[in-house]
Amino acid sequence: MKDTDSFGQSTVPCTLSADDDGLKQRLTPEQYRVVRQGGTEPPFKNEFWDNKRPGLYVDVVSGEPLFSSEDKFDSGSGWPSFTKPIHQGALIELKDESHGMLRTEVKSAGSGSHLGHVFPDGPLPSGKRYCINSAALRFIPLESLEAHGYEAYLPLFKERGGKHTARENIAEAIFAAGCFWGVEEKFRKIEGVLATEVGYTGGHTINPDYRAVCSGDTGHAEAVRIKFDPAKISYETLLRVFWESHDPTTLNRQGPDIGTQYRSAVFFLNEAQRTLAVKVRDETALRHLKPIVTEIVPAGPFYRAEEYHQRYLEKRGRATCGE
Repeated sequence: MKDTDSFGQSTVPCTLSADDDGLKQRLTPEQYRVVRQGGTEPPFKNEFWDNKRPGLYVDVVSGEPLFSSEDKFDSGSGWPSFTKPIHQGALIELKDESHGMLRTEVKSAGSGSHLGHVFPDGPLPSGKRYCINSAALRFIPLESLEAHGYEAYLPLFKERGGKHTARENIAEAIFAAGCFWGVEEKFRKIEGVLATEVGYTGGHTINPDYRAVCSGDTGHAEAVRIKFDPAKISYETLLRVFWESHDPTTLNRQGPDIGTQYRSAVFFLNEAQRTLAVKVRDETALRHLKPIVTEIVPAGPFYRAEEYHQRYLEKRGRATCGE
């Protein structure tokens, strides 16, 4: 149960609307032209084409992290270029036949904003070049990640000889198991887990806030995104912790919390994760009298929850939601 004005009423303001009138007020004319009208800014005359500072590049509309400076390279094109997005599910790729060319357009999965295009001429190992408009991005410097609420992404970076470089061996898992306060606290303390953040995923509403998710109309579940070192803890071990830490036989309910937002779910990011999730679920089912109702579904856009939800129990010196 949450500390709100009344059940389902968040104590923080709602997120800004992504409708066109709201965007016109929030964005510059050039940003609006790019993200909503599919425009392209001129090469070498944009904000981030030559930016070499370490940090995150987030969606200018939704704030969803899209790219890391560690995957940025100088393609010579005059636009910011990246070898890969920061995580699977952050982008949508669409066929683009405009201007007499066949290209692959890249949009933000969270906001639907036009970002740029992806080409098959990037450096190995990905072989891809994500050519992105600066106007579609907001840059968060590494030293400001925590201040802007992106501390969960600090493990992507480490300092070596005074230079920030990407961490080796980092993987991601997304689970839903009821109230995300307690779920985050459970995983946060595990050795090998590098960072956690709570948020909303699995639904159809773009940029939902807590109040909207509590209404049950968004289709989103309260979930935890986990960054972990697979050399120290395996995805299979995390799955076992997940199924042991809640009741996977109750549909859309955990304890006193009732609603689809409290459903049990594994959001897999690749086929290997799906296979392991099915394996561990079937093994876990042998220890239950009732059938397991946990969803095992592909990961989609993950919307970071309001800051007061992050590490909620730790901030209040509590170990569980029931204290």
